[in-house]
Amino acid sequence: MRIFVELGWYFRQAWKRYVGAIVIFVFVATFELIPPKAIGWLVDGVMAGDITREHMLMALGAIVLLWFVVYALRIIWRVWLFGAAAGLGTVLRDKLYRHFTTHSPRFFERYRTGDLMARSTNDVKAVVMTAGEGVLTLADSVITGLAVLIVMTTTISWELTLLALAPMPVMAFMVNRFGTQLHHRFSASQAAFSDLSDETQSSLNGIRMIRAFGLESQQIARFNKVADDTGEKNMAVAKVDAMFDPVIFVTIGTSFFCSITGGGYMVANGTLTLGELTAFTLYQGLMIWPMLAVAWLFNIIERGAAAWKRIKEVLDETSELQDGEMPLPENPQTLAITLDQFTWRGHDIPALRDIAIELPAGKMLGIAGPVGSGKSTLLSLMLRFEDPVQGAVKYGGVSLKEFKIGEWRGKLAVVTQTPFLFSRSIAENIALGRPDATHEQIRAAAKLACIDDDILQFREGYETLVGEKGITLSGGQKQRISIARALLLDAEILVLDDALSAVDGRTEHHILKNLHDRAQHQTTVVIAHRLSALEAADEIIVLQKGHIEERGTHNALVAANGWYAEMQHYQQLEQALEASL
Repeated sequence: MRIFVELGWYFRQAWKRYVGAIVIFVFVATFELIPPKAIGWLVDGVMAGDITREHMLMALGAIVLLWFVVYALRIIWRVWLFGAAAGLGTVLRDKLYRHFTTHSPRFFERYRTGDLMARSTNDVKAVVMTAGEGVLTLADSVITGLAVLIVMTTTISWELTLLALAPMPVMAFMVNRFGTQLHHRFSASQAAFSDLSDETQSSLNGIRMIRAFGLESQQIARFNKVADDTGEKNMAVAKVDAMFDPVIFVTIGTSFFCSITGGGYMVANGTLTLGELTAFTLYQGLMIWPMLAVAWLFNIIERGAAAWKRIKEVLDETSELQDGEMPLPENPQTLAITLDQFTWRGHDIPALRDIAIELPAGKMLGIAGPVGSGKSTLLSLMLRFEDPVQGAVKYGGVSLKEFKIGEWRGKLAVVTQTPFLFSRSIAENIALGRPDATHEQIRAAAKLACIDDDILQFREGYETLVGEKGITLSGGQKQRISIARALLLDAEILVLDDALSAVDGRTEHHILKNLHDRAQHQTTVVIAHRLSALEAADEIIVLQKGHIEERGTHNALVAANGWYAEMQHYQQLEQALEASL
């Protein structure tokens, strides 16, 4: 029952619905006690011959009317109860999603996407069932069960009641034993479902690569292995689940046998009337569901407890990134990065060291360097995906730790080197940051990103669905749509992380010219391997093994004859060679 205590925060939040449902159910349970007693009275009246036909018809009509009232009340209290339980599902999913968005990338290294999806769907469903079916069965078994037992004991025969309850201890022992087994097996089956979800998600995401390398048969075999393991664990749950009902039905049958045998003996001895025995068996019939509910309750509770444990495990993960309280300045400020060193957790070699950068508002910073030089790490710190320990990233002289993460990231528009598009229309993808943007504004941003002509060639134009992760588009088209999305946002700081790598030189030139003409008011950070993208930068830094090897303007770095000049010369030769072919 601990699961109900741990969900107490939601029961308190939705207490009106739960209390209202239980109060109505108390009336339902009370009304249901009347027909058996009335029928027993009618049986005794018929046997004694002192009841008229009119009285019998009136009594039967009243019983039928009462049943209709009970039927209506049951509908009302179930709507209230299950409505409240459905609300818990919404709250939990919203809570999980908000929780996921506060974590650093390191959190998603510990938890796979399929696992998080399983916890947000299958596990939440099991917890919702506990808050709905679980409360229903608990209330039904306790309220109805106690009410019927009290009436049977006080108004008919306590001896016969004890005789009918004789098989119950055996049932309680077996149900408790099966419940413990179910908890462990259900936990294992949910973990297996997480593995299956993750394997499915990975396979679908990598379907192009799987086909390109002819790995279909190997991937099918791997998927079947995971699916078979999930099926085996679910079968283990089903085996335990299947043991509940036989125990309950044998108990119910034994209980009825005891009551009919003992009741018949008492009728024969004259200590009990036939009408009272009839009423007793009808009341015992009302006890069938509470007895079934006990087993079902244990089943639901153990499933819910196992699922809640998995959800709580994720929710208890505290974010390494904590919100500050200071409001961000309204006017654009200087962004400054000062680091003695920064080392990723689990690594010994610093990813960055001796970094000092100042980016005044409205200026453009270029970042270059070979693979593994620390460019992505520097960007992570700038976007506050990580917090430095030995150093600080400051905006307007104040550490980013003092500001709210969401507000800070709202000042940035980022285009990564691996653009992500949602399975929606092109227009919706461009307007992601500004869903209220007009078609003219969306198209203006697309023209700046040199993607408007490509979009108009599609049959549906801007309403073309791009497929999962933009699978129907080329790499260059996806990059330019991502650039258009960032430009439409018109954020204070524009970050291009090798965002032009998949476009040709001429298109790159047009996009950079459009950015330069438009973004005089915008602070810009450009990370690029193709150095032509950095020519207009006010300052360029060249990273080598985590530290700044060179810095200056494009012309100054070319004249310095360092790594930058060498790469510039190499890329110019490459362009000349491509032009001659």
